[in-house]
Amino acid sequence: MGAEQQCDDMEVAFSDSEAFRSVQHVLQSVRMDPFLIDLRDKEQYDILLCAVDSTTRRNSDDQAMLATTLRALSEAVSKIDIMYHHALLHNIFTMSIWYYNRDTRDALLDLIIRLSAVADQYLRECLQMLVNNFTPPGPLVSQMEKLVSDDKRKEIYSQLHESLKMISDTVPLAPRVLKDIINRSMPKLFDNKVKMVSFVECMLGLDTERLGDLIGTSLLEKVVDLLTELDVNITWEDILQEEHSKGIFEMELEDLAGDVDKFGQETEVLFGGNVCAEKLDGLMVVVCEHLKSCAEHGCLKREFDILKTIFRKGVLKVHKSKFAQFIMFYACSLDPEICGLDFALFLTDIFTKKEDDAIARMSAVSYVGSYLSRARFISADTVVAILKRLVDWCIDHCERQKKKHTRTKNPVEHQIFYASCQAVMYVLCFRLRSIMDYPNLKSQVFKMNIRSILMDPLEPLKVCLPSIVNEFLRQAKAARLFNASVDLELEDRIDSDLSKAFGGVNRLDMFFPFDPYLLKESDRRYIRPNFEFWSLVKTTYSDDEGDELGDFDAPGMNVDSLDDNFDVELNSDDDDIEYTMNKMSITPHRSFYHPMAMSGDSGLSMPARIRPSVSPPS
Repeated sequence: MGAEQQCDDMEVAFSDSEAFRSVQHVLQSVRMDPFLIDLRDKEQYDILLCAVDSTTRRNSDDQAMLATTLRALSEAVSKIDIMYHHALLHNIFTMSIWYYNRDTRDALLDLIIRLSAVADQYLRECLQMLVNNFTPPGPLVSQMEKLVSDDKRKEIYSQLHESLKMISDTVPLAPRVLKDIINRSMPKLFDNKVKMVSFVECMLGLDTERLGDLIGTSLLEKVVDLLTELDVNITWEDILQEEHSKGIFEMELEDLAGDVDKFGQETEVLFGGNVCAEKLDGLMVVVCEHLKSCAEHGCLKREFDILKTIFRKGVLKVHKSKFAQFIMFYACSLDPEICGLDFALFLTDIFTKKEDDAIARMSAVSYVGSYLSRARFISADTVVAILKRLVDWCIDHCERQKKKHTRTKNPVEHQIFYASCQAVMYVLCFRLRSIMDYPNLKSQVFKMNIRSILMDPLEPLKVCLPSIVNEFLRQAKAARLFNASVDLELEDRIDSDLSKAFGGVNRLDMFFPFDPYLLKESDRRYIRPNFEFWSLVKTTYSDDEGDELGDFDAPGMNVDSLDDNFDVELNSDDDDIEYTMNKMSITPHRSFYHPMAMSGDSGLSMPARIRPSVSPPS
């Protein structure tokens, strides 16, 4: 009780220059066996502990007194000893700067910086305290938007960044210790969204200049790991909610859902209420803002090169990823001529070279096909150049098979070949018309020996997805890519009993990683302006038949909004529905990435209707 009363009077005891002398005296007077400490000195030490109590909430006058005390402690750092001042250090290291004004925060951070420089003493504790302040304390988390303004939040982040930079410049060991602390402190899957977003936003702010050079790769890798972990925990069952209009994916989910009626007769793809999706959306905004800032400050290429390495290691073969890969998409959109082209070449190199395993190479060609189709910022000449590399690889593969004299239509044995054929056709479904507008590019495409690939005894048209094959042949015919006799022969090859079987036999099981992006906030601000929706694609036959293709890959998508509803009349002729649903957004249920998923001699069957591109199960 006495100590508490004296705390109320400490404005007199600790003010201005007297505070400095008093604090030094108190610290020195308790540096001995507790039984030998004078009671008056013990009382003064208790008052000092009370002055820096991390649980006390202070008004402006109290904060002014606290700032004075903290500055006095900064001048007396050499007197602080972990053995005798353990309680004092505990109070300091558990303080939250979020509760204080600018002057008090400055005083506290200055004390932390000075303590960190004490040789072999408090470095880890100081860095941990700063990292703990990446996120607001629990009581503020639930009301972050109301109680903490954007200006204050950014100011706090800036102060933390500056403090960490000063410590790193002063203590050579600091970056390595900081890296370890951040790794251990990363948000977990079930943490609060505000905590996740705040931590990642503050952490990415460290990825600049010298500190970024030292730990930048680790920071980005941890962020991408978190994005991917959230991503794979989002299923299409999670994001379906009842609505008053029929959703575009109602018929596409029959294999995923078992019984679509369990979701209600009227469904729409939404993310409201899905916790993982909301967290991921918030984090994607933070990461995209970080990349945008890098572009504005001329360091995007450095960041992009780091992301490429992380992508290859941690995202490329994660077949349940639906959204995390879009950080690469957005980074490329910020610098199409350098990063955009680099990413296309990077993926193509993974596919064409034999350094990686078959799954990585198939994933790479799936990525490059989806990327060239969907990235509005990629030029037509880049598309043609990459297509030529894919076609040339396919031709070489066919030639190698001819020499072996053992040619079988086995999607597992020739999975990379079929994946490449499908990617070529998929890209041309999106880009053929735009290529036709450039005579030199048109000539290059016409010189590609696509015909020989499609008519090869390996018969890719009977293995690739019918929705893509049919659309490609329709556009190729309208563009006169092949002569009339070849058109008929190609059509005969897909109109066989084999391709008419349920789902087809040995159909190619593929995923398209840049299918429409359904995280609302990050989509509106970063992805949608750079994304090519199927409804906006002008086909080679559209001039003659009108714009008959709706957007069958984005729920309720029109040019202005993703939130409008698009109705599908279920009373229409079933064959017509089958055709319209089999459009440019697909993901099979079973994957030939994993042969064990197949049963006996049944081969690889495709579902009756396509589903959202959530990618094959891994």
